[in-house]
Amino acid sequence: MYHVIDYLEISSKRYKDKIAVIEEEKQITYEDFCQASKIVGSFIGKKLVNEPVIVFMDKGIDALISFFGSIYASCFYTLINPELPENRILQMKETIQAKIVITNEENQSLTSKYFSDLEVYQISDLKQGVLDEDVLRRNYKKHIDTDPLYVNFTSGSTGVPKGVVISHRSVIDFIDIFTKLFHFQENDVIGNQAPFDFDVSVKDIFSAFKVGATLVIIPKSYFSNPSLLLDYLCDHKVTTLTWAVSALCLVTTFHGLDYRVPKTIQKILFSGEVMPLKHLKIWMEHLPHTTFINLYGPTEITCNCLYHVIDRNRKYEDKIPVGKPFPNERVLLLDSSDQEIHCPNVSGEICVVGTALGLGYYHNPEQTNAHFVQNPNQPNYIEYLYRTGDLGYYNEEEEIIFTGRKDFQIKYLGHRIELEEIEKAMMDVEEVIRSCCLFDEKKAKLYGFYIGSIDKKELHAKLKESLPAFMIPTKLIPQESFPMTKNGKIDRKKLLESREG
Repeated sequence: MYHVIDYLEISSKRYKDKIAVIEEEKQITYEDFCQASKIVGSFIGKKLVNEPVIVFMDKGIDALISFFGSIYASCFYTLINPELPENRILQMKETIQAKIVITNEENQSLTSKYFSDLEVYQISDLKQGVLDEDVLRRNYKKHIDTDPLYVNFTSGSTGVPKGVVISHRSVIDFIDIFTKLFHFQENDVIGNQAPFDFDVSVKDIFSAFKVGATLVIIPKSYFSNPSLLLDYLCDHKVTTLTWAVSALCLVTTFHGLDYRVPKTIQKILFSGEVMPLKHLKIWMEHLPHTTFINLYGPTEITCNCLYHVIDRNRKYEDKIPVGKPFPNERVLLLDSSDQEIHCPNVSGEICVVGTALGLGYYHNPEQTNAHFVQNPNQPNYIEYLYRTGDLGYYNEEEEIIFTGRKDFQIKYLGHRIELEEIEKAMMDVEEVIRSCCLFDEKKAKLYGFYIGSIDKKELHAKLKESLPAFMIPTKLIPQESFPMTKNGKIDRKKLLESREG
């Protein structure tokens, strides 16, 4: 297989009358989903081949049809969330340089505001088009498996979000292994939590279409109302959750499982942050027969490269391991001299080799060359290695334990964030003279320190104009000056210690 559209083609023939996707009161069968995607793909495929398509709408059935329409056309998609700040939307638009935007009626006014210079199409209109099998076959024949499938944007240290390019081959290799390893089947009901511009959703979407399962899109508003969320899981008899740690912890923080237990859940796979053991234990106590799996991996390596199946008889007195590599992925720990670490309890940078690696950052060769590099321990042929910037060590069982970051990138609310991007956004405010953003991992709080004449409430309002909500510091703290180290750098440790001052 070299084109992910084959997942949909095979499942739509095997399970044509089965419900493929549920979105609140709406649902669609595999046959109807496939047909709608082909019609949209016929339209796009007459205009573009192997070019980006912007999908400007929230997650839902229509967004998925837009994705698969782009895929049928042998193009690649990027979802831009209409709720993002204007500045960020325009930065992503500038980076992706697409010619076509697909949107829906709910976002028509915003689409006119941001994309008036592009070709904009309503998904409702595109679905009323005509299927052209000749166009789809022609474009399919031109396709190779290293062509891009999607571009997902992550935070950037320069203040501009980076678009990670992932190919068909990387997704096919990962999903084939992922679904087999964790026993995804056609009778699974997958409860989608992740936004469609967050790569956790890639596992939901393509696992479902690979095995012919049903994908249930959970309304994001339910994650602020645990009783509604749990009712939804129970009513739809969800069997599988591939969720961010923060979403699982939300349920336990508000004692949701004391209200109702979704007993049909067979497996819960979590990632994005370190899972607090006390929250995991609550889930395990309420679901004694459910399998729990810790996953690790940045967007740049196609979802995940490490996993650990939770052992209910193990105490995990240290930390829950991020585990061992997936089949066909090589994960290395490199020390400060780029020598590979083999012995236990020695910290090094987590680096990844294999077909899982992305194609780099879209229109960003400088950042691509900084992170996707020649394996320093392979002098004989080209072998690219991705530097995650994460640190870890082997325990006595040869499992990798994640210990934190080596630079200013953090994991917060399931997202990887460059602290420099937040600092730049603060500095872009005229009244701010200096800024420093710090993360307290133990308290899971983001602090923005600044020197300037602006009130912190006003600064918060201005940051909302340029940053997504998950990147706005939990607390903004004005300072008269920053403590300095002997080397003349900001003493970040002292600054963080003064945060309650």
